Amino acid sequence: MSQPPAPLFSSARHRAQRDRLAHLPAEANFLAPIIAETLLDRLSMVTRRFPRTLLIGAHDGALADHLRATGTELTIFEAGPALAAATGAIVGEADAIDLPFASFDLIVWPGGLDSVNDVPGALVRLRALLAPDGLLLGAFVGDGSLARLRRAVMTDGVRSIARLHPQIDLAAMGNLLQRTGFTMPVVDVDALSVRYGDWFALVRDLRAAGLSSRLSPAPPPLTREEAARIAVAFAAQADPDGRVAEHFRLIHFSGWAPHPDQPKPARRGSGTASLADALKPKD
Repeated sequence: MSQPPAPLFSSARHRAQRDRLAHLPAEANFLAPIIAETLLDRLSMVTRRFPRTLLIGAHDGALADHLRATGTELTIFEAGPALAAATGAIVGEADAIDLPFASFDLIVWPGGLDSVNDVPGALVRLRALLAPDGLLLGAFVGDGSLARLRRAVMTDGVRSIARLHPQIDLAAMGNLLQRTGFTMPVVDVDALSVRYGDWFALVRDLRAAGLSSRLSPAPPPLTREEAARIAVAFAAQADPDGRVAEHFRLIHFSGWAPHPDQPKPARRGSGTASLADALKPKD
């Protein structure tokens, strides 16, 4: 029998990164409030109540408080044992959640889908956790993000070892939601530009947001010379004021667990108007 493929991401490194967040001030993670605000904005457009909610990730206490304020019964799931203990969360990896089927009406996932080993498997599990007509709502840092950092890491004199995660693009996310059984999927993107004085400030932000590498096996640490070369290559992309604009693409996604009363797309071929006629020039 063939062996299963080696995991792309290290669960141990993931747990360590998540627990590091427990010791940082809340304001250190600059992405958390931005993602939380966009998710809550999208949730406010849904004109129904969600009595039971699962929040994946215990790093944003303000988001948890906002969800509780809606009157929902909130359950939190967290990979970092120390962070889970501090927040009363259930401990575990998002692609291995073992909770009763159909036990939630809403699942909120503010970052992390792009760093699980089995993305389709994680989505299938979440769909099973949703009651019929339940909603999955989430966001993650997607394709096209950190382009200047990626360019700097590939500079001459730095070993060509994978140090940055692969990224999920917009079209792939839409296809994943459909393939894993979600209905009415919606995927969109927000572009965010953050300006840095140097590479080291960007690295600090990524660590504080839990976005440093989880690749397995871990690449060898950078030498001082390699780190210096990356810093110089990053600075070479600066604007005239000496600051580098780095870009984050936040991909937002939502999908519903199937329910018989949901709107259904029209049957193919059921239209009464011809596309060719519609495209004819008007007299």
